[in-house]
Amino acid sequence: MLAFDNILNRIEQEISQLTFPYPPKSLYEPIEYILALGGKRIRPACVLMACNLYTDSVEKALRPAVGLEVFHNFTLLHDDLMDHADKRRNKPTVHTVWDANTAILSGDAMLIAAYQLMIQTESDALKKILDLFTVTALEICGGQQYDMEFETRDRVTEAEYLEMIRLKTAVLLGCAFKMGALLANAPETDAEHLYQYGINIGLAFQLQDDLLDVYGNTATFGKNIGGDIISNKKTFMLIRALATATPSQQAELTRWLEMKTFDPQEKIAAVTAIYNEAGVKTASEVKIQEYYDSAMSHLESLSVDPSRTYIIKEVCSRLMNRQS
Repeated sequence: MLAFDNILNRIEQEISQLTFPYPPKSLYEPIEYILALGGKRIRPACVLMACNLYTDSVEKALRPAVGLEVFHNFTLLHDDLMDHADKRRNKPTVHTVWDANTAILSGDAMLIAAYQLMIQTESDALKKILDLFTVTALEICGGQQYDMEFETRDRVTEAEYLEMIRLKTAVLLGCAFKMGALLANAPETDAEHLYQYGINIGLAFQLQDDLLDVYGNTATFGKNIGGDIISNKKTFMLIRALATATPSQQAELTRWLEMKTFDPQEKIAAVTAIYNEAGVKTASEVKIQEYYDSAMSHLESLSVDPSRTYIIKEVCSRLMNRQS
């Protein structure tokens, strides 16, 4: 089995060697820029880890794995533009370095480049891989659309929110794990178990991200705490509080949501206090554990020797155990 650091090194090496068909240079420079910003490279790593469960050679999975990373960065490029974000990984976003039109067109080119990389494999499962990737790409667009619509809605249900994060975040992890299995000619049942593993770990991860945005520590979480509260983002915790808190708690929460001018730290403290009183932190932790346990059950259902799943468990455990 390949060590996780070796997997990451192979991915970084492959990304660094990517070349694009100039001219025009101005179309491809933003692509090189955003890929050079780095990141965890978790999604391509999931492809290679899943492939490595069934074969000691992951070469034929390398280009499709990088294709998935190019696609992921394409979604980030367009997300930044839609969100009017100024920073990505502490660097200026593409549309601020260049302009909005360049960001749109370069993003489109990245999507096409992702497909070009996907087909650079000798796998017999290429059609299944492309079908999986295409469905996943459309689902992610649906998740992004839901996310935008939720911004202007007064109420969103828990079921709607969970479906949104499944589409926007979890399906790409599910795709990565299943793609790796398909590239290694794994049994169909194993490929599906790995897909469901990715879905459930992705849901758990996003819910934990929401939790840490309120209860995390800036030094270890990697970003400022309370951003979701300040922006009235409809997270699982806010939705649960609006649905289950006492009438007085709901009234106080609504007052803060409707307030146009406020002291950010005062709002964070007040809303967090309501969350504490309403028990939404515990409810969120219970939901995270449910998804995590479901993910583990799918991993344990694979036909491979359980010892071969160690690296996948270790990596995902590390992601899930970001400390507050």
